[in-house]
Amino acid sequence: MSESNQALDQDAIELNKMGYEQELLRHMSGFSNFAISFSIICILAGGITAFPQALGAGGGASVGVGWLLGALFATIVALAMAQISSSFPTAGGLYHWSSILGGKGYGWCTAWFNLLGLIFVVASVNFGVYDPFFKTLIAPSLGIDPAGLDFFKQTLFIAGITTVQALLIYRFPKFTTKITDIAGYLIMALGGLLTLSLLAYNQHGLDFSRLFTFTNFTGVDGSVWPKTEGMFYPFLSGLLLTVYTITGFDASAHTSEETRDAARAVPKGIVTSVIYSAIFGYIMICTFVLVMPDLAAGVKQGMGFFDALLGSLPTGLRAVLGVGIFLVNFLCGLACLTSCSRMMFAFARDGGLPASSFLRKIDLTLKTPIAAVWVSAILAVAATLYGDAFVVLSTGCAVFLYISYVMPTAAGIFAEGKTWIHKGPFNLGGLSKVIASLAVVGGGFLVFVGIQPPNEKVLYLTLAMLAVMALFWFVFGENKRFKGPPAIQE
Repeated sequence: MSESNQALDQDAIELNKMGYEQELLRHMSGFSNFAISFSIICILAGGITAFPQALGAGGGASVGVGWLLGALFATIVALAMAQISSSFPTAGGLYHWSSILGGKGYGWCTAWFNLLGLIFVVASVNFGVYDPFFKTLIAPSLGIDPAGLDFFKQTLFIAGITTVQALLIYRFPKFTTKITDIAGYLIMALGGLLTLSLLAYNQHGLDFSRLFTFTNFTGVDGSVWPKTEGMFYPFLSGLLLTVYTITGFDASAHTSEETRDAARAVPKGIVTSVIYSAIFGYIMICTFVLVMPDLAAGVKQGMGFFDALLGSLPTGLRAVLGVGIFLVNFLCGLACLTSCSRMMFAFARDGGLPASSFLRKIDLTLKTPIAAVWVSAILAVAATLYGDAFVVLSTGCAVFLYISYVMPTAAGIFAEGKTWIHKGPFNLGGLSKVIASLAVVGGGFLVFVGIQPPNEKVLYLTLAMLAVMALFWFVFGENKRFKGPPAIQE
């Protein structure tokens, strides 16, 4: 028997110990597992679309300092999650971990935050594929007047690309994995080309002090933030750039049952996707600050800042970058929808969703969760119908995902050495509880950032979710109906 087949057999055995059969197609390599999270983080998505929110908060310091602080918190959260994923490599990911470490009710709550966060991720990324990337970069070159693209055409476009993504995930799982792998390389290549091009065609000197100089731009024309005095809250608001960009790395966990040697590959995929994104993203967004002729003018331009930066490049180079960035954002959405569908399938497999028997259906030939793919796609498109879609979706997805990241991590602090004895190959050893505690504090801080005005709608939505979940759990009998994941067989 080859080493590859031995690894597959061992993966199936470990999955069986956790009470599940091998239903999904286990075909992903370690790099593929890294690539799906790296593609969702996608510095060419959030690093561009959320950049004006950082610049319009604390100016250059929100980028040069804020990104480093946010990335440090994200890395600590990723390390804590990676250790748990190595112990329990299942498609349910965070929901499954929370159920094992904190109880079925705790896991059920984690699942809803994670699932809604993932639906919002798909919606916000595909909204971004349309605006600004298609509307600003592609449409004019096709002779389409962006002013003529109304709400109906926006919805039609988003529904169209989401349908294509769902079709690829359902019908062509191996091909989808290959192009997601390619997306990993494309993000690095295009990010590097964009950075070098902007520096090469820069018409003024580079003032690195910009990256560490705080300027309060809240309340000025173009800033999304209301006027706030002092440094603390503007700087805090600027961290939303990192919160939105470096998220979604739970995708490596959700594709555990499709990854070979998952107990080793998944934690590595989680951690490396965050670290590489933090490094490449920092270089890119710092370049944006350095090559801007005037930061105040950049704040006033809003999302137009990116079109203005590309305007300094030759037409051919601009076209290549525009098409490339549009493509990687489409592939980012593809990876997001893959992750969301796996989470929905896993939660339905344990009876956690309405119509669970339908949502857990697997195509026996392709071994893909057919119903979960299409329902995830429909819900993501529906989420974009809200008028203030991008701001609420982008912030909401980051807040809900980080809540779901913190929950199993917090439970693990109390369960470690008691009910959680089995550790996987990725083991933090004596630093385990220290890192987990820092992850809870850091993740909680990032959640706090995400609900600051003018994002109080996300806070209201979070509170509403908690109220509805309490109603269903305690009043409508979900606590009796939902059985949680199977017991682990040692």
